[in-house]
Amino acid sequence: MPFIIETFDKPEHQAVRKAARAAHLEFLDQNKTLLLACGAKLADDGTDLGGGLYVVALETREEAQCFIESDPFHAAGLFERVTLTRWRKAYVAGQCFL
Repeated sequence: MPFIIETFDKPEHQAVRKAARAAHLEFLDQNKTLLLACGAKLADDGTDLGGGLYVVALETREEAQCFIESDPFHAAGLFERVTLTRWRKAYVAGQCFL
């Protein structure tokens, strides 16, 4: 059963996010088979809210924790807080998994 990983950046850390972004995108590409969805959280006007959301096809909390700790954003000290939540895949891209 997949996990939702939600990240919350430390305040005033946009420079850290920018500096680590290329390595983060490479990490995502290397792990794309695990990603059901992911992306940055944005305000209504499209500006960065400082955090992200990942839906990952991993079976255990330990695997999800290891995944996010392997993200270059984590290594750069960007995150103030991370939550891991088990998720039941019901519909993805219009396909029912129930």
